[in-house]
Amino acid sequence: MYLTKKALFNHLENELYCRLGASTTHGVGVFAFRSIPSGINPFKSWLDIKEIHYSVEELKALPPNTRELLNTFCYHSEGTVCVPVVGLNVVNISVYINHSKKPNLIMNKDGTFMSTRRIAPGEELFMDYDVSFDEEHYF
Repeated sequence: MYLTKKALFNHLENELYCRLGASTTHGVGVFAFRSIPSGINPFKSWLDIKEIHYSVEELKALPPNTRELLNTFCYHSEGTVCVPVVGLNVVNISVYINHSKKPNLIMNKDGTFMSTRRIAPGEELFMDYDVSFDEEHYF
């Protein structure tokens, strides 16, 4: 999508809410740098976040370090690995959302996120991996 100077300024002024930071929960996390209202997607972006699904078998041809990177930063769903169409040299900060049983975000079926309540500046954003991915996670 073509982005004009005015549209980008509007995005920066009205739709930018999050930054990466050091998390006491798990290394790196996503934090609100300003108040996030309830019921919005705090990750609205001009970046195409579509994914291509690969089977684990298909990815066996890749070098081990690349497979490890995909295992760390890509979502896994029903025996497939969901790789962003933009590759992994572009950062989608939502991959750094940490797990909590008291989340302030939900992940919708289309992969977008929505805040479940107002999130204060400086607060870390969390999702419940067990609910979002329909399986239990242990850390």
